[in-house]
Amino acid sequence: MIYDYIIVGGGSAGSCLAHRLSARGTNQVLVCEAGPDTPPGEEPAEIKDSYPGTAYFDPRFHWTELKVHTQIVPHNRPEERPPLRKYEQARVLGGGSSINGQLANRGAPTDYDEWAERGAEGWNWDSVLPYFRKVERDLDFDGPFHGKEGKIPVRRLKESQWNPHARAAGEAFKAAGFKYLPDQNGLYEDGWFACTMSNENEQRASAAMGYLDRETRRRANLTISTETQVTSLIFEGLRCVGVKALVRGQEQEFRANEIILSSGAIHSPAHLLRAGIGPVAHLRDMGIDVLHALPGVGQGLMDHPAISLSSHLRRSARMDNVQTRRHIQVALRYSSGLEGIPAGDMFAAAVSKSAWHAVGQQIASFLLWVNKTYSETGQVYLASKDWRAEPVVEFNLLSDRRDLDRLMTGFRMMAAIQMSGELGQLTSNHFPASYSDRVRKLGIVNNKNRFLTSMISLVMDGPEFIRRRFIEKFVIEGFTFDQVMTDDAALEAFIRKATIGVWHASCSCRMGAEGDPRAVVDHEGRVRGMEGLRVVDASIFPVVPCANTNIPTLMTAEKIAETMLAG
Repeated sequence: MIYDYIIVGGGSAGSCLAHRLSARGTNQVLVCEAGPDTPPGEEPAEIKDSYPGTAYFDPRFHWTELKVHTQIVPHNRPEERPPLRKYEQARVLGGGSSINGQLANRGAPTDYDEWAERGAEGWNWDSVLPYFRKVERDLDFDGPFHGKEGKIPVRRLKESQWNPHARAAGEAFKAAGFKYLPDQNGLYEDGWFACTMSNENEQRASAAMGYLDRETRRRANLTISTETQVTSLIFEGLRCVGVKALVRGQEQEFRANEIILSSGAIHSPAHLLRAGIGPVAHLRDMGIDVLHALPGVGQGLMDHPAISLSSHLRRSARMDNVQTRRHIQVALRYSSGLEGIPAGDMFAAAVSKSAWHAVGQQIASFLLWVNKTYSETGQVYLASKDWRAEPVVEFNLLSDRRDLDRLMTGFRMMAAIQMSGELGQLTSNHFPASYSDRVRKLGIVNNKNRFLTSMISLVMDGPEFIRRRFIEKFVIEGFTFDQVMTDDAALEAFIRKATIGVWHASCSCRMGAEGDPRAVVDHEGRVRGMEGLRVVDASIFPVVPCANTNIPTLMTAEKIAETMLAG
C-alpha cells in the first residue's frame, strides 16, 4: 500500500496533522509514533493528571538516553566541558503535550512579525492569529483573540481556587507595581495573571486527546502505529518515498507520496542528517554520503534560559489538592527595559509545589526565564550514523550576554518580591535552586523516593536552624542566597552553572527565504531542494516565541495542514 502521507512522530504537530489530513476521506494517512498509545478513555492516570509532575518524571514516556549540554561547549578545552544533563523529551502519543506543564500561551505579536522579517512569508501576527484561534476552545473568553470551536480546551483558575502561596504571589506582584491582566492571551502587555492552561475539568488536554479522539480514530483512512521507531528515510534520487521502521521490534517498510517529519527540534534534524541532508563537512565526518547539502540542518537550536529561586513554604500556604492539583497558578510577564529589546521579554511563574513528593510540597519557587532570548547558537549533530545513538545536543543557552544580564537582574528582583508582604511571611530559607542530577533522581516516581522524601520532609519541617543546615549541606550546590544577592561574580557563576532550558527546544530546521543559508524549509514546511519531504514541528520556528511552545506548535501544524489541503 502507498499512503498519501506518512507522519513521523505523533506529538503535538503530528496529532494535529493526522486529524486534519485524514479529514479528507481520499487521503490515506499513517502516523508512526515511537512511544506508547494513549487510547481515549484509557489514558494513563499520570498523563491525565492536572498536576504534570507525575507524567513528566515517568521514564515510560521519555527518550531515556537523551542528554544535552545547556551551556557553551569549549571543544578545544575538554577539561572545561560542562556536564551532560538528562533531557526529558517526550516519547508517547501526544508528545510534549502529554507530559508538559499545560501552559497555553502564544507569544508576542512581535515574535511572528519577526518570523516574517526573517523570511517566513505569510507568518506575521495577523496571518497566524486565525490559526491560534482555530487550535483552541476557550472556556472563559470570547472575542477577536479567542477561539471557541478548537480541539484544545483552555481555561484559567478562578481566584477562589488559588492556593495561599499563589494568592500571596499575586499580591506581591501587585505591590511591586504590576497590573492584573484578566486574560494572558488578550492584549500582549506587562502584568500578572492566572495562567492559561490546556486543561478541562481538572484533566490534561493533550494534542492526542484533542485531535486523535474516538471519532477521528474510527476513520478508515487513518492508521496510528505506536511503538514504531522510524530508523531511516527512503529516497529515489532527491524524492523521499518512504520510511523504514521497527514496529514493536519487527522491521517494516512503508511508502508514501509525502513524508512529514514531526519528531521535534532534536530528532527531526537527526533524521535529515542520517539521510545525508545537512552540512557537508559534518556528514562526511560521519561517513554519510551527501544526498543534499543543506547547512542549516541542526543549526540555531533555541530554548528559553531559566533559573529558579526557591523557599521553604509554611504548612498553611501549601497546596491541599482539593480545589485543584495545578501547581503553577499565577505568573508575571514584564519588560527588562534593555535598549532595543521588545516589551514583555521576561517571564516569572509562581510554582507552589516543586515536585510530586513530600519534600516537593514544602518547596515553592519563582521560575524565571528569558521570554525573548537572543542565544541562538545551539546545534544538533550526530554522534554516530547509527539510528540507535542519540544525537549530540548543545543548547548554548547563555551565548548572548543580554540573556545572562537579564537573568541576573531578574533573580534579584524576584528575590525582593519573594521576601515582600504576605509572601515573605509564608516563605523562609530562600536558596538559589539548581535542577541537578540529585534532584532529577529524587523526582522519579517510585516507592524508594516516596519513602526517602517522607523522611526528609520531617527534617524540613523541624526547627529552623536544622532546616537551614540541611539546605546548605544537601540542597544548594555551591552558592548561598546571601552570596548571590551581594556578590555579582557569585550570582553570575550560579546562573552560568544552574541555567536550564524549559523544554522548549526549537528552531533547528528553520523556515526561511530561498537563498538564506540557514533556511532548511520554506514557508510551507517543504525541505529546500528535496521533493516529497516536509518538516512540521517546533524545529521550523525561525526564532523561539515568547511562549511555551506547545500552542505555537499546534498553530504551525494547523496552518500548514490547511495549506496542504488547499494545494
